Amino acid sequence: MSIAHLDSRPSTVTPLRSRVAAEPTPRIRAVPDGTEARGFVLYVGIDEDKAAADGTDLGRIVEQLKALAAQIAPSSETYAAVALAPRGAGGRDVEVVRLALQDPAALAKHRQAPDEEQDRARDGVVVDLSRKRVLLDNQAANLTYKEFELLQYLVLREGRTIERAELISSLWSAGDEEVPNERTIDVHVRRLRSKLGDYEDIVRTVRGVGYRFDRHADVSVRHTSTPSPDLF
Repeated sequence: MSIAHLDSRPSTVTPLRSRVAAEPTPRIRAVPDGTEARGFVLYVGIDEDKAAADGTDLGRIVEQLKALAAQIAPSSETYAAVALAPRGAGGRDVEVVRLALQDPAALAKHRQAPDEEQDRARDGVVVDLSRKRVLLDNQAANLTYKEFELLQYLVLREGRTIERAELISSLWSAGDEEVPNERTIDVHVRRLRSKLGDYEDIVRTVRGVGYRFDRHADVSVRHTSTPSPDLF
């Protein structure tokens, strides 16, 4: 028994009836002669803190996906497994899931590129406060001014959980065109984390409270030559 893969393409949400009529069936790749497709695996990368920030939990996501499968194909059978990793292990959630559940493609990539993983550990994340930039494996991250301010605020309070209300009051003023509330601040954090890529977990969600910057071994911070006015 083995795993084949569906050709991936960007997806958009459209009504199910029109989607079935308009879209061609995705082609299954790498199916050897004498075999047949018996089902599929959908890897979902999300930890408990992110789920809570989205107003849900892992159990609810699983149940809704199982219900959707039953609605689309009543004869289908489903089975769910949760991927576990050491706390603070880092990496993208979906890649952790693929490795934990022994996805052959993920395992092959992991085995074939040990040198790349070592280079990544050496390069890592550089938060350069003096030059207002972030480097990810020696590549500049395309952060907006406000995204960098948000990261800087957390970095300068390393290890401390910052409440959403504090972030809003400290980084936005009443005269700003768009001042977030305690719900929409999560959107700003989500955008920041998406731009951090494989290192998104340096900004941790603390359920029911706010956010915290966690410095890992592959994260370095370059401070300004004079104390930052944002540090107290």
